[in-house]
Amino acid sequence: MRLDLPGEKKHVFDMVLPIRWGDMDAMGHVNNTVYFRYMETVRLEWMFNIGIAPDPQGQGPVILNAFCNFYKQLSYPGDVLVKLFVSEPKRSTFETWCTLELAAQPDAIHAAGGATVVWVDFPKQKSADLPPWLLGVVT
Repeated sequence: MRLDLPGEKKHVFDMVLPIRWGDMDAMGHVNNTVYFRYMETVRLEWMFNIGIAPDPQGQGPVILNAFCNFYKQLSYPGDVLVKLFVSEPKRSTFETWCTLELAAQPDAIHAAGGATVVWVDFPKQKSADLPPWLLGVVT
């Protein structure tokens, strides 16, 4: 299956993750919750690579919501190629999007999902403006 994500998305990061035996459920395919873990792993790796690290005494990212659409089963053994995209920066939020493909079959999307990231001032416990340097990354 080929999937076009809606709107303008900026491709920012790729990562290959192994499908582990323990990722599967009783039906013999990757459990639906693990897809969220794959997307989280890639999103966090990208954030650390660009210098985003949550600071409990300062500011950082928080996930506001997350979703995943499942198109084709993943199963062990194999490797998942997760492609990360960003879009739609607002005052304090931006969107992240992921596609999940078998590394051995690139461009055959098995799942796609995303999350809304909100920038938070942790001591104040409220949203804050995205830093200018981060706006430059997500636009």
